[in-house]
Amino acid sequence: MTLPGEFDLIRGITAGLEQSATTIVGPGDDAAVLRMQGDMVVTTDLLVEGVHFRRNWSPPKQLGRKAVAVNVSDVEAMGAVPTSIVVALAFPAALEETWITQFSEGMREEGATAGVNLVGGDLSSSDHIMICVTAMGEMQAQTPVTRSGAHPGDIVAVCGRLGWSSAGLTVLQRGFGSPKELVLEHQCPTVPYGQGRVAAEIGATAMMDISDGLLADLGHIARNSHVAIDVDSHAFTVTDAIARVCAATGKSPLGFILAGGEDHALAATFPVDVALPEGWHHVGSVSDGEGVTVDGQPWEGAAGWDHFAR
Repeated sequence: MTLPGEFDLIRGITAGLEQSATTIVGPGDDAAVLRMQGDMVVTTDLLVEGVHFRRNWSPPKQLGRKAVAVNVSDVEAMGAVPTSIVVALAFPAALEETWITQFSEGMREEGATAGVNLVGGDLSSSDHIMICVTAMGEMQAQTPVTRSGAHPGDIVAVCGRLGWSSAGLTVLQRGFGSPKELVLEHQCPTVPYGQGRVAAEIGATAMMDISDGLLADLGHIARNSHVAIDVDSHAFTVTDAIARVCAATGKSPLGFILAGGEDHALAATFPVDVALPEGWHHVGSVSDGEGVTVDGQPWEGAAGWDHFAR
């Protein structure tokens, strides 16, 4: 089926979009106009076919959800309240219209879950599908939680699922479709929406979204905060699904959990006397020094994903 024209596609994508009170001017103009409470948070992320996803592994609806989720998780990691997104989408002219429709449905669904509105974007032709989402949020009266605030004596805690996405990718690479919960998590991560704000309000000293792997991302906090972080491997529970993948592949469960990547959970440091809210789990400690260790020892193997690693 031939795709309709660019502007017909845009009208189809934006038809019936509801906007919140923060949107003064939404889709259909040269730019969106937003009303913010306090400082504005902005982040952007790129999904490229063949690098971040494969069409035969990622249905368009799930990919639309993922495009929203992986961006809004970065707003969450600052302790902000997510408000809106803009989406730039490039795709081959031969792409089926149903793909665009289902992708748009996925964005709407995840946007509703994340509490963000689609306020604008752009379309272009390309040899491969490329998706660029910019997510925005507002700090209101909260101070941003950065990667540089961890202190010796703090504890390390995480919120969200670890290792599920990378285990799901392993399943797909082997040509299988189960355990289904792992495959679905790779197709779209389950972001702990709202928990970044919760962590900020109870005093998180540093925080970030876990996208490249827990150890790699804790390494960013350790480096920016000029501290050492030690992770307790016994603090993690291996799910039955991950155990099944490990039994079939000979891989280590900790490899998935500590270094898998694309989890889009949250990692944060807190003062030792803070009572962690529900959903957060104590997994390590902060001390003087540098780098990240596991059970007091250097981690053997890759710590996470690096696009440009050799």
